Amino acid sequence: MRISISIGSQIITATLNESETAKDFASLLPLSLTMSDLFQREKYAHLPRAISDRGKRTKTYEVGEVVYWSPGPDVAIFYRHDAQSIPDPGIIVMGKVDSSLDALNAPGSVQIIGE
Repeated sequence: MRISISIGSQIITATLNESETAKDFASLLPLSLTMSDLFQREKYAHLPRAISDRGKRTKTYEVGEVVYWSPGPDVAIFYRHDAQSIPDPGIIVMGKVDSSLDALNAPGSVQIIGE
């Protein structure tokens, strides 16, 4: 499933995988969030409710991945790699951005609308 993410006047697209977690995330769309910056590597936001955490967890990530952090419950998009591992319980990868990440590589928070 492809989703569009609006950040100001810019639009980035991402493809979600077929996992239960990604499908549950998609059920929340459309969604408007303020994504905060974390470690100058990712933008994250709290979701309005927890989603399925039955997906495969990992402690590594790739730039462009859209992930779920269940303790939040948060969604995050990685825009830079800092070679750090993710703490327990790890993240669940839900998909990957298909377009440029330049809109996320900005200081501070960004407003996004996902559809």
